[in-house]
Amino acid sequence: MAYLVTGATGFIGRFLVPELLRRGEDVHVLVRAGSERKLANRAAQWGSPELVHPVVGDLAQPALGIDREWIDEHRGRIDRMFHLAAIYDMTASDEDNERLNNGGTRNAVEVANRLEVGSLHHTSSVAAAGLYEGVFTEDMFDEGQELPSPYHRTKFESERIVRRECARPWRVYRPSIVVGHSKTGEMDKIDGPYYFFRALRAAGRIPNRIPLLVPDLGETNVVPVDYVAKAMDQIAHVPDLDGCAFHLVNPEPQKTIDVMNLFADEASAPHLRAVLPHPAMTLAMRIPGVQRIVAPALGVPAEVIEHTEFTCRFDSTRTVAALAGTDVSVPPIESYAGELWRYWLYNLAD
Repeated sequence: MAYLVTGATGFIGRFLVPELLRRGEDVHVLVRAGSERKLANRAAQWGSPELVHPVVGDLAQPALGIDREWIDEHRGRIDRMFHLAAIYDMTASDEDNERLNNGGTRNAVEVANRLEVGSLHHTSSVAAAGLYEGVFTEDMFDEGQELPSPYHRTKFESERIVRRECARPWRVYRPSIVVGHSKTGEMDKIDGPYYFFRALRAAGRIPNRIPLLVPDLGETNVVPVDYVAKAMDQIAHVPDLDGCAFHLVNPEPQKTIDVMNLFADEASAPHLRAVLPHPAMTLAMRIPGVQRIVAPALGVPAEVIEHTEFTCRFDSTRTVAALAGTDVSVPPIESYAGELWRYWLYNLAD
Protein backbone atom coordinates (compact mmCIF):
# COMPACT_ATOMS: atom_id res chain seq x y z
CA MET A 1 0.00 0.00 0.00
CA ALA A 2 1.26 3.51 -0.82
CA TYR A 3 -0.16 7.03 -0.81
CA LEU A 4 0.13 10.06 -3.08
CA VAL A 5 -0.62 13.43 -1.46
CA THR A 6 -0.98 16.90 -2.95
CA GLY A 7 -0.84 19.84 -0.55
CA ALA A 8 1.12 17.82 2.01
CA THR A 9 2.89 20.86 3.43
CA GLY A 10 -0.31 22.93 3.58
CA PHE A 11 -2.17 23.44 6.82
CA ILE A 12 -4.31 20.28 6.81
CA GLY A 13 -1.76 18.23 4.89
CA ARG A 14 1.04 18.72 7.40
CA PHE A 15 -1.15 17.03 10.03
CA LEU A 16 -2.61 14.36 7.73
CA VAL A 17 0.72 12.98 6.50
CA PRO A 18 1.94 11.98 10.01
CA GLU A 19 -1.31 10.03 10.45
CA LEU A 20 -0.61 8.17 7.20
CA LEU A 21 3.03 7.56 8.15
CA ARG A 22 1.93 5.81 11.32
CA ARG A 23 0.55 3.08 9.07
CA GLY A 24 4.09 2.30 7.96
CA GLU A 25 3.62 2.74 4.21
CA ASP A 26 5.31 4.94 1.61
CA VAL A 27 3.90 8.44 1.18
CA HIS A 28 4.65 10.13 -2.16
CA VAL A 29 4.32 13.91 -1.91
CA LEU A 30 3.78 16.33 -4.79
CA VAL A 31 6.37 19.09 -4.46
CA ARG A 32 7.43 22.00 -6.65
CA ALA A 33 10.86 21.81 -8.25
CA GLY A 34 13.33 23.44 -5.88
CA SER A 35 11.26 22.72 -2.76
CA GLU A 36 12.66 19.24 -2.08
CA ARG A 37 14.81 20.52 0.79
CA LYS A 38 11.80 22.12 2.44
CA LEU A 39 9.95 18.81 2.21
CA ALA A 40 12.94 16.92 3.64
CA ASN A 41 12.98 19.24 6.65
CA ARG A 42 9.26 18.77 7.15
CA ALA A 43 9.59 14.98 6.78
CA ALA A 44 12.21 14.95 9.53
CA GLN A 45 9.69 16.66 11.81
CA TRP A 46 6.98 14.17 10.85
CA GLY A 47 9.11 11.15 11.70
CA SER A 48 9.78 8.16 9.41
CA PRO A 49 11.40 10.42 6.77
CA GLU A 50 12.54 7.33 4.89
CA LEU A 51 8.89 6.73 3.94
CA VAL A 52 8.40 10.22 2.44
CA HIS A 53 9.24 10.49 -1.25
CA PRO A 54 9.13 13.75 -3.27
CA VAL A 55 7.32 13.74 -6.60
CA VAL A 56 8.24 16.87 -8.55
CA GLY A 57 5.23 18.51 -10.17
CA ASP A 58 3.01 21.57 -10.39
CA LEU A 59 -0.64 21.85 -9.37
CA ALA A 60 -1.42 24.11 -12.32
CA GLN A 61 0.01 21.79 -15.00
CA PRO A 62 -1.78 18.95 -16.83
CA ALA A 63 -1.37 15.68 -14.92
CA LEU A 64 0.09 17.87 -12.15
CA GLY A 65 3.28 18.15 -14.19
CA ILE A 66 4.36 14.71 -12.98
CA ASP A 67 6.91 12.90 -15.12
CA ARG A 68 5.26 10.37 -17.43
CA GLU A 69 7.79 7.69 -16.50
CA TRP A 70 6.93 8.09 -12.82
CA ILE A 71 3.24 7.62 -13.59
CA ASP A 72 3.97 4.53 -15.71
CA GLU A 73 6.18 3.08 -12.97
CA HIS A 74 3.59 3.60 -10.22
CA ARG A 75 0.44 2.70 -12.13
CA GLY A 76 -1.65 0.38 -9.97
CA ARG A 77 0.69 0.85 -7.00
CA ILE A 78 -0.99 3.84 -5.30
CA ASP A 79 -3.77 2.65 -3.05
CA ARG A 80 -5.04 6.07 -1.93
CA MET A 81 -4.48 9.51 -3.39
CA PHE A 82 -5.28 12.55 -1.22
CA HIS A 83 -5.88 15.84 -3.02
CA LEU A 84 -5.57 18.75 -0.59
CA ALA A 85 -3.70 21.35 -2.64
CA ALA A 86 -5.93 24.38 -3.22
CA ILE A 87 -6.50 27.99 -2.25
CA TYR A 88 -8.25 28.36 1.11
CA ASP A 89 -8.85 32.11 0.94
CA MET A 90 -12.17 33.97 0.79
CA THR A 91 -10.37 36.99 -0.68
CA ALA A 92 -8.69 35.16 -3.61
CA SER A 93 -9.51 36.32 -7.14
CA ASP A 94 -11.70 34.49 -9.64
CA GLU A 95 -8.64 33.79 -11.76
CA ASP A 96 -6.60 32.24 -8.93
CA ASN A 97 -9.56 30.19 -7.69
CA GLU A 98 -10.24 28.87 -11.19
CA ARG A 99 -6.62 28.06 -11.95
CA LEU A 100 -5.67 26.38 -8.68
CA ASN A 101 -8.95 25.07 -7.26
CA ASN A 102 -10.78 23.93 -10.38
CA GLY A 103 -7.77 23.47 -12.65
CA GLY A 104 -5.76 21.80 -9.91
CA THR A 105 -8.58 19.37 -9.15
CA ARG A 106 -9.00 18.50 -12.83
CA ASN A 107 -5.25 17.83 -13.05
CA ALA A 108 -5.37 15.68 -9.91
CA VAL A 109 -8.28 13.66 -11.29
CA GLU A 110 -6.29 13.09 -14.48
CA VAL A 111 -3.41 11.69 -12.43
CA ALA A 112 -5.75 9.49 -10.37
CA ASN A 113 -7.21 8.05 -13.56
CA ARG A 114 -3.84 7.49 -15.23
CA LEU A 115 -2.33 5.93 -12.11
CA GLU A 116 -5.41 3.74 -11.63
CA VAL A 117 -5.34 4.59 -7.93
CA GLY A 118 -7.36 2.51 -5.53
CA SER A 119 -9.32 5.61 -4.52
CA LEU A 120 -9.17 9.40 -4.71
CA HIS A 121 -9.80 11.39 -1.53
CA HIS A 122 -10.74 14.98 -2.35
CA THR A 123 -10.78 17.82 0.17
CA SER A 124 -13.74 20.06 -0.55
CA SER A 125 -15.45 22.39 1.93
CA VAL A 126 -18.87 23.07 3.39
CA ALA A 127 -18.60 26.22 1.25
CA ALA A 128 -19.92 24.00 -1.55
CA ALA A 129 -23.33 24.34 0.15
CA GLY A 130 -23.28 28.07 -0.56
CA LEU A 131 -26.29 29.91 0.87
CA TYR A 132 -28.53 26.85 1.12
CA GLU A 133 -31.10 27.24 3.90
CA GLY A 134 -32.13 24.38 6.16
CA VAL A 135 -30.24 21.16 6.82
CA PHE A 136 -27.57 20.22 4.28
CA THR A 137 -26.90 16.48 4.43
CA GLU A 138 -23.88 14.51 3.28
CA ASP A 139 -25.92 13.08 0.39
CA MET A 140 -26.70 16.56 -0.93
CA PHE A 141 -24.63 18.38 -3.51
CA ASP A 142 -26.29 20.31 -6.34
CA GLU A 143 -29.44 21.69 -4.77
CA GLY A 144 -29.62 24.89 -6.79
CA GLN A 145 -27.98 26.79 -3.93
CA GLU A 146 -26.63 30.30 -4.44
CA LEU A 147 -22.82 30.39 -4.55
CA PRO A 148 -21.99 33.98 -3.58
CA SER A 149 -18.21 34.19 -3.99
CA PRO A 150 -15.41 32.81 -6.19
CA TYR A 151 -14.36 30.62 -3.26
CA HIS A 152 -17.83 29.08 -2.91
CA ARG A 153 -18.15 28.58 -6.65
CA THR A 154 -14.80 26.85 -7.08
CA LYS A 155 -15.33 24.57 -4.08
CA PHE A 156 -18.62 23.50 -5.64
CA GLU A 157 -17.15 23.15 -9.12
CA SER A 158 -14.04 21.23 -8.00
CA GLU A 159 -16.26 18.74 -6.20
CA ARG A 160 -18.37 18.41 -9.34
CA ILE A 161 -15.20 17.70 -11.35
CA VAL A 162 -14.42 14.78 -9.04
CA ARG A 163 -17.96 13.44 -9.27
CA ARG A 164 -18.10 13.69 -13.07
CA GLU A 165 -14.58 13.02 -14.26
CA CYS A 166 -12.97 10.63 -11.78
CA ALA A 167 -13.05 7.09 -13.18
CA ARG A 168 -11.70 5.67 -9.92
CA PRO A 169 -13.53 5.24 -6.59
CA TRP A 170 -13.65 8.56 -4.73
CA ARG A 171 -14.57 10.13 -1.41
CA VAL A 172 -15.14 13.81 -0.65
CA TYR A 173 -14.40 15.56 2.66
CA ARG A 174 -16.14 18.83 3.52
CA PRO A 175 -14.54 20.52 6.54
CA SER A 176 -16.17 23.59 8.05
CA ILE A 177 -13.99 26.48 9.32
CA VAL A 178 -10.66 24.89 10.22
CA VAL A 179 -8.77 26.53 13.09
CA GLY A 180 -5.55 25.67 14.89
CA HIS A 181 -4.48 22.48 16.61
CA SER A 182 -6.53 21.73 19.71
CA LYS A 183 -3.44 20.84 21.79
CA THR A 184 -0.87 23.35 20.59
CA GLY A 185 -2.95 26.05 18.90
CA GLU A 186 -0.71 25.85 15.81
CA MET A 187 -2.12 27.80 12.86
CA ASP A 188 -0.45 28.90 9.63
CA LYS A 189 -2.17 32.21 8.85
CA ILE A 190 -4.80 34.75 9.81
CA ASP A 191 -8.14 33.42 8.58
CA GLY A 192 -11.76 33.03 9.65
CA PRO A 193 -12.33 34.01 13.30
CA TYR A 194 -8.68 35.05 13.65
CA TYR A 195 -9.48 38.24 11.76
CA PHE A 196 -11.44 39.42 14.81
CA PHE A 197 -8.65 38.76 17.31
CA ARG A 198 -6.93 42.12 16.84
CA ALA A 199 -10.16 43.97 17.66
CA LEU A 200 -10.68 41.79 20.73
CA ARG A 201 -7.14 42.46 21.92
CA ALA A 202 -7.75 46.21 21.58
CA ALA A 203 -11.05 45.82 23.45
CA GLY A 204 -9.10 44.36 26.35
CA ARG A 205 -8.47 47.97 27.44
CA ILE A 206 -12.22 48.55 27.92
CA PRO A 207 -13.71 47.84 31.38
CA ASN A 208 -15.37 44.42 31.36
CA ARG A 209 -18.61 45.80 32.75
CA ILE A 210 -19.23 47.63 29.46
CA PRO A 211 -20.48 45.13 26.84
CA LEU A 212 -19.49 45.38 23.20
CA LEU A 213 -22.71 45.98 21.29
CA VAL A 214 -22.67 44.19 17.94
CA PRO A 215 -25.17 42.81 15.42
CA ASP A 216 -26.28 39.20 15.76
CA LEU A 217 -23.70 37.35 13.67
CA GLY A 218 -25.72 34.15 13.31
CA GLU A 219 -24.25 30.65 13.56
CA THR A 220 -20.78 29.43 12.66
CA ASN A 221 -19.06 26.03 12.66
CA VAL A 222 -15.48 25.61 13.81
CA VAL A 223 -13.28 22.49 14.00
CA PRO A 224 -9.59 22.10 14.91
CA VAL A 225 -7.14 20.93 12.26
CA ASP A 226 -6.07 17.83 14.19
CA TYR A 227 -9.66 16.55 14.18
CA VAL A 228 -9.91 17.09 10.42
CA ALA A 229 -6.65 15.25 9.73
CA LYS A 230 -7.45 12.32 12.01
CA ALA A 231 -10.99 12.02 10.65
CA MET A 232 -9.77 11.97 7.05
CA ASP A 233 -7.21 9.29 7.84
CA GLN A 234 -9.73 7.11 9.66
CA ILE A 235 -12.56 7.47 7.13
CA ALA A 236 -10.23 6.85 4.18
CA HIS A 237 -9.49 3.38 5.57
CA VAL A 238 -13.08 2.34 6.34
CA PRO A 239 -14.32 -0.05 3.61
CA ASP A 240 -17.44 0.37 1.47
CA LEU A 241 -17.77 4.17 1.67
CA ASP A 242 -16.74 5.12 -1.86
CA GLY A 243 -18.86 7.66 -3.72
CA CYS A 244 -19.77 9.44 -0.48
CA ALA A 245 -19.20 12.88 1.03
CA PHE A 246 -18.34 13.47 4.68
CA HIS A 247 -19.02 16.61 6.72
CA LEU A 248 -16.07 17.23 9.02
CA VAL A 249 -17.98 19.68 11.17
CA ASN A 250 -19.00 20.33 14.74
CA PRO A 251 -22.34 18.51 15.08
CA GLU A 252 -23.41 20.95 17.79
CA PRO A 253 -24.71 24.41 16.76
CA GLN A 254 -22.29 27.24 17.53
CA LYS A 255 -23.44 30.85 17.76
CA THR A 256 -20.77 33.14 16.36
CA ILE A 257 -21.06 35.54 19.30
CA ASP A 258 -20.65 32.69 21.80
CA VAL A 259 -17.46 31.59 20.04
CA MET A 260 -16.14 35.15 19.94
CA ASN A 261 -16.87 35.57 23.65
CA LEU A 262 -14.56 32.65 24.42
CA PHE A 263 -11.76 34.63 22.81
CA ALA A 264 -12.96 37.83 24.50
CA ASP A 265 -12.35 36.04 27.81
CA GLU A 266 -8.80 35.20 26.72
CA ALA A 267 -8.25 38.85 25.75
CA SER A 268 -9.74 40.10 29.04
CA ALA A 269 -12.19 42.02 26.88
CA PRO A 270 -15.89 42.66 27.51
CA HIS A 271 -18.36 40.18 26.11
CA LEU A 272 -20.12 40.84 22.83
CA ARG A 273 -23.86 41.45 23.10
CA ALA A 274 -26.19 41.29 20.10
CA VAL A 275 -28.36 44.38 19.66
CA LEU A 276 -29.38 44.06 16.01
CA PRO A 277 -31.45 40.98 15.08
CA HIS A 278 -29.78 38.66 12.61
CA PRO A 279 -32.30 39.21 9.77
CA ALA A 280 -31.74 42.97 10.04
CA MET A 281 -27.99 42.42 10.05
CA THR A 282 -28.24 40.31 6.90
CA LEU A 283 -30.27 42.97 5.11
CA ALA A 284 -27.93 45.75 6.20
CA MET A 285 -24.86 43.91 4.93
CA ARG A 286 -26.48 43.62 1.51
CA ILE A 287 -26.72 47.40 1.15
CA PRO A 288 -24.02 48.49 -1.31
CA GLY A 289 -21.03 49.96 0.49
CA VAL A 290 -21.94 48.86 4.03
CA GLN A 291 -19.40 46.03 4.09
CA ARG A 292 -16.68 48.38 2.87
CA ILE A 293 -17.41 50.73 5.77
CA VAL A 294 -17.72 48.11 8.51
CA ALA A 295 -14.78 45.93 7.48
CA PRO A 296 -11.94 48.46 7.94
CA ALA A 297 -13.28 49.42 11.36
CA LEU A 298 -12.94 45.80 12.46
CA GLY A 299 -9.73 45.10 10.57
CA VAL A 300 -11.53 42.33 8.69
CA PRO A 301 -11.72 41.83 4.89
CA ALA A 302 -15.18 42.62 3.53
CA GLU A 303 -15.43 39.10 2.09
CA VAL A 304 -15.00 37.63 5.56
CA ILE A 305 -17.69 39.90 7.01
CA GLU A 306 -20.07 38.76 4.30
CA HIS A 307 -19.47 35.07 4.93
CA THR A 308 -18.88 35.03 8.67
CA GLU A 309 -21.88 32.80 9.30
CA PHE A 310 -23.69 29.87 7.71
CA THR A 311 -27.25 29.90 6.42
CA CYS A 312 -27.68 26.15 6.95
CA ARG A 313 -26.75 23.43 9.38
CA PHE A 314 -24.60 20.52 8.28
CA ASP A 315 -25.74 17.00 9.09
CA SER A 316 -22.75 14.72 9.79
CA THR A 317 -24.52 11.42 10.49
CA ARG A 318 -22.37 9.44 8.05
CA THR A 319 -19.14 10.89 9.41
CA VAL A 320 -20.08 10.16 13.00
CA ALA A 321 -20.98 6.58 12.06
CA ALA A 322 -17.70 6.10 10.18
CA LEU A 323 -15.74 7.27 13.24
CA ALA A 324 -17.71 5.16 15.71
CA GLY A 325 -15.43 3.00 17.83
CA THR A 326 -12.43 5.30 17.35
CA ASP A 327 -11.08 8.05 19.59
CA VAL A 328 -11.68 10.66 16.88
CA SER A 329 -14.35 13.23 17.71
CA VAL A 330 -14.75 17.00 17.68
CA PRO A 331 -13.54 18.51 20.97
CA PRO A 332 -15.62 21.35 22.42
CA ILE A 333 -14.10 24.69 21.46
CA GLU A 334 -14.21 25.70 25.13
CA SER A 335 -11.44 23.14 25.72
CA TYR A 336 -8.96 24.69 23.28
CA ALA A 337 -9.92 28.34 22.72
CA GLY A 338 -7.10 29.37 25.04
CA GLU A 339 -4.54 27.47 22.96
CA LEU A 340 -5.75 29.14 19.78
CA TRP A 341 -5.56 32.58 21.36
CA ARG A 342 -2.07 32.11 22.81
CA TYR A 343 -0.64 30.74 19.58
CA TRP A 344 -2.06 33.71 17.68
CA LEU A 345 -0.79 36.17 20.28
CA TYR A 346 2.79 34.89 20.28
CA ASN A 347 3.17 33.79 16.66
CA LEU A 348 0.74 35.56 14.33
CA ALA A 349 -0.26 38.87 15.93
CA ASP A 350 1.44 42.03 14.70
